[in-house]
Amino acid sequence: MALFKKGRTWYVDYYVDGKRKREAVGPNRKMAEKILMKRKTQIAENKYLDVVKKPKTTFDELAKIYMDYAKTNKLSWTRDQLSIKTLATSFGGKRLGEITPLAIEGYKSKRLKKVSPATLNRELACLKHMFTKAIQWDMTRTNPVKAVRMLKENNARIRYLTKEEIVRLFNELDDSLKPVVAFALYTGLRKGEILKLTWNDIDFHQQLIFVKNSKNGEKREIPLPEPVFRNLKVLPKRSTHVFDFGEYSRIECIRRGFTSALKRAGITDFTFHDLRHTFASHLVMSGVDLLTVKELLGHKSINMTLRYAHLSPDHKRKAVASLKYFDGHYMDTMVIGQGAG
Repeated sequence: MALFKKGRTWYVDYYVDGKRKREAVGPNRKMAEKILMKRKTQIAENKYLDVVKKPKTTFDELAKIYMDYAKTNKLSWTRDQLSIKTLATSFGGKRLGEITPLAIEGYKSKRLKKVSPATLNRELACLKHMFTKAIQWDMTRTNPVKAVRMLKENNARIRYLTKEEIVRLFNELDDSLKPVVAFALYTGLRKGEILKLTWNDIDFHQQLIFVKNSKNGEKREIPLPEPVFRNLKVLPKRSTHVFDFGEYSRIECIRRGFTSALKRAGITDFTFHDLRHTFASHLVMSGVDLLTVKELLGHKSINMTLRYAHLSPDHKRKAVASLKYFDGHYMDTMVIGQGAG
């Protein structure tokens, strides 16, 4: 490493990975000395820009490690599993350094022709969290998804089953799925919460369900409705989990069986998660107040629950009609606006 001057400009001269580097600093020799000292330190600590090599970890390797992490730490790991399967069609086999913001924009453009903005956002969120963990695990140094903008979603969508549709669906469900779907309709639990439910989470004496592994990380109690209570008492205890399909994957059994039943019943634009919307919607339409619905659903904010408010069109009328400032006789004798003008 050395300094040299050419004309009025000082240069620093050094080697990185066997390659010679020269930098023009300017007319100040002391500044050139500082730059040279800085480069020496960066190279010694392996922090020089050119020394930082592209990560060798591939998307597939990260996906495997990430799924092991998700199954242990995330309630929504089944959603991640589906997202990663789709992401792999574009990024499988690539090194993490090759997954650039431009490549992700290309993925967005291609996927948006097939799926909704909400679905695409879930996939991008999964990829973003994968890179966040990869940085923590020292597999890469940057997160390219941070430079990619998410799409606007229509979060106002509420799809719920009518009572007639519920009957049609149950007529088409396999017997093994009926207890699971009934449980979702009567409790409003998320699919992940249902699949993680163990027999120890159910108090048959008090007829309560204890949701310990909620999405928000907060515990809640839900009364066990009588129809579900009777079903659970006769449900075979195959394992520690309440709902078990033996040697078959519970996720695949529910996904395939539920989707097939929907098709046979002629029910469209509906997902398993919409059973939760069905639970909340029918509560509101039955006159249950939104605060109670919020507690049953486990929402952190009442804003999440307010999406169901329009399903009770008479609630404002009833609220106003409940006001009793004067007795009926007094109101009859009042002349509103008398004496005005």
